[in-house]
Amino acid sequence: MAVHVERREHVTLIELDSVESMNALTVVDLLTLRSTLHACQGDDAVRAIIITGAGTNAFCTGANLKATFPPEESFATGLLKDRSQDAAQGGYTRLIDLSDLALWKPLIAAINGYCLGGGLELALQCDLRIASANASFALPEVKVASVPAAGGMQYLLRAIPAAHAMKLALTGARIDAKEALRIGLISDVYPGADLRDRALELAGQIASNGPLAVQMVKKLALETAHLAPTEFTAHANLAWGLLRDTEDRIEGRRAFGDKRPPVYRGR
Repeated sequence: MAVHVERREHVTLIELDSVESMNALTVVDLLTLRSTLHACQGDDAVRAIIITGAGTNAFCTGANLKATFPPEESFATGLLKDRSQDAAQGGYTRLIDLSDLALWKPLIAAINGYCLGGGLELALQCDLRIASANASFALPEVKVASVPAAGGMQYLLRAIPAAHAMKLALTGARIDAKEALRIGLISDVYPGADLRDRALELAGQIASNGPLAVQMVKKLALETAHLAPTEFTAHANLAWGLLRDTEDRIEGRRAFGDKRPPVYRGR
């Protein structure tokens, strides 16, 4: 199995482990990753999730093309079926798209090495991206006369300025961690040996906050950023009201008054 899962208190660490293929994922791996993320969303004990790659050379290079097979049916036939049925017939691209999973718990991509194609599309769906100094990034699909199939172009436009996004997508060029940091594709760069510890530290900071509030912040960010001010403010006020009378909100206020760390329970 190329997907390993480890729990560290309120943090789940997911490691993509197929070093021989630069952590490229088979259909089975992608299904396992999706089911793991779905389970994390439903587990109240999980408050933050880290995705990283095994070894030091690669985070993920997308789907393992050597382990996927040409579909026997037409693209239209697969598209009109659910993702699992489509995958069983060789349709793997929709499995990289996580939008149907409604993941409100924060995802952190700890990018160690190559982050290419579908691997970058996976990382772009994470809320935070940190990288090792040897990391590199690309959407190289145009070089093989194709396009990013899991929303990579659109996610890239949301993550960085359009001029940089279009340059990467139209040239297929690869950039290093220093350049990725400069254009805002990642937030931090660390020595490779420190990356996982720094990711766990960041996830721990997030997990120490009110878990319902953290998820609501992510929900607001994903669902309302495109709205006009009057609309997104109304959504924000509604979210505030939903949280106002929760146990965690009351505990947060009491802890602040008592000058002690709060103890949140996610309710």
